[in-house]
Amino acid sequence: MLKTKRKVWGLSLMLVLVVILSACGQSAQTAGGGDSSNTAGSSEPGDLRGKRIALIMEFNTGTFSQQYVQGVEEEVKKFGGTLTKFVADNDKAKMASLLDSAITQQFDAILTDHGDALLEPGLKKAVERGIPVIVFDAAVNVPGAVVLSQDDQKMAELTLEQMKKDIGGKGNIVKVWVAGFAPMERRQLSYAKFLEENPDIKEIATFGSAQNPALDTQAKMEAVLKQYPKGEITAVWAAWDEFAKGAARAIQQAGRDEIKIYGIDMSDEDLQMIQDPSNPWVASAAVDPTDIGRVQVRYAYQKLHGDNPEEKVVLEPVYVHRDALPDQQISTSELSQYVEGWGQSEQGKKDWMSEYESAQ
Repeated sequence: MLKTKRKVWGLSLMLVLVVILSACGQSAQTAGGGDSSNTAGSSEPGDLRGKRIALIMEFNTGTFSQQYVQGVEEEVKKFGGTLTKFVADNDKAKMASLLDSAITQQFDAILTDHGDALLEPGLKKAVERGIPVIVFDAAVNVPGAVVLSQDDQKMAELTLEQMKKDIGGKGNIVKVWVAGFAPMERRQLSYAKFLEENPDIKEIATFGSAQNPALDTQAKMEAVLKQYPKGEITAVWAAWDEFAKGAARAIQQAGRDEIKIYGIDMSDEDLQMIQDPSNPWVASAAVDPTDIGRVQVRYAYQKLHGDNPEEKVVLEPVYVHRDALPDQQISTSELSQYVEGWGQSEQGKKDWMSEYESAQ
């Protein structure tokens, strides 16, 4: 009887041990499965929510910048993040200091807008600390940082060639441009080549300032118009939409309707001016500024997700001419109905991002 009880007790103990071991094994397998679902490549909604994103801008001037910021804000919100903006007020040294501050504050990702090589030490520091950095419109070379740029040379070529066609390949032109900004420098390359290849088109004046650009351009254009009376200026080439705005106001107020303006960049305010048949600004080449902000954020979240995106990203521009636009006033959100390739860029999108969109 005692032996029988011992056998029963022994069998019971073995059964308990088997159950415990099975439970442990199942628990380990479940944990392993959970870990693998959270590795890079996961598409679980909510994985990246709550990230703190810093946007560091050299300046925040004009409607182009406003719409760019709008795109950044929209896309960060889509991913469930929070955005903090820092503006350097056209002070490149201050911008580099703001970048250092964002690193110290341990933001999860950092976006920069414009700037120059002064940013490189800070960008390198961020990369070394594992903070994704996505740069827009700055000539920097930092392995590990993603750099976005518009195809500035193509934008310049599109507008210059249309100007050449419209003025019959000859005439006196005014250039509004400023040095010291990567996109401006790239646009200047195409401009210099254009003048060399078209000797019958002469530059008779050039000016430009990044400080209060529209107002500064208007004042300087007024002076140029007085210097060159009617018939002596054929067209104006403006390397930035803020320059085009100022030049257009000066030309309109002077009643110089013989002068046409060809610009670069596009915002809602710009589009209103181009659609106005009494306005001298007739065309512009641009990338949708809202899309630029969205694309930049997507690359930041690719890095946060553990993806390995390309480090040089070029945003393709489109050409917008008054002749392609309707009589009724439209906004840039409607421009895609009339100009092929405008807005709704898919650049930077990954399949796993769709779950963040569907969770909105």
